[in-house]
Amino acid sequence: MQMSITYTMNFCVFRDNGPSSFRPLFYVYCTGKQRSGQGKMPDAKRTDPKLDRGAYKEKQKKQDFLSKRRMIKCWPHHFAAKGMQTMEVKKVDHIGIAVRSIEKALPFYTDVLGLPFLGIEEVESEQVKVAFLQAGEAKIELLEPLSPESAVATFIEKRGEGIHHVALGVEDITERIRELKEHGIRMIQDAPKRGAGGAWVAFMHPKSTGGVLYELCERTKTEGHQ
Repeated sequence: MQMSITYTMNFCVFRDNGPSSFRPLFYVYCTGKQRSGQGKMPDAKRTDPKLDRGAYKEKQKKQDFLSKRRMIKCWPHHFAAKGMQTMEVKKVDHIGIAVRSIEKALPFYTDVLGLPFLGIEEVESEQVKVAFLQAGEAKIELLEPLSPESAVATFIEKRGEGIHHVALGVEDITERIRELKEHGIRMIQDAPKRGAGGAWVAFMHPKSTGGVLYELCERTKTEGHQ
């Protein structure tokens, strides 16, 4: 009889080194018999090594906590079928901030915060003007609408000026989109498009991300504003 695996998201307190901290974990129930329920939650502070190796036999059963990464490592075929591959984010590429006027907003970032100014460009497809500033390893992207019909203008009309989106730097953006869709994440674009600075970009729908507009951003070494 083949082992079945049931998993649900839970949180468990671990006290390994120093103060306790919360970590997202999967509650695992493994058995070779037909499941009649998940049983009582274990008091396990550490994962059983046999479970970590996926070593339980047909008539054995075990309930425990495992991180998603360890679950994928133990049963890769099961998780591949469920679309549970974890997406890799390289860095926060930039934070997009919607403003009514770049000219009026820019002095705060350059004269007060002292951020290096990288340049301005217009993205005609989005009807927006974009100013770039370096902030450590990430960038600040000021977004000024060029048309009342643009998405940024609509955002400002509804919410006022402020943080518009967070861009996550990735490699192979097409593959990252596929992974997100397997996780059930709704995409605004099903395929990447050219964005500011020549990067390939695609946005996740805020309804799938807790109300935050996230952008995937892939750049090459030959593209501007690295």
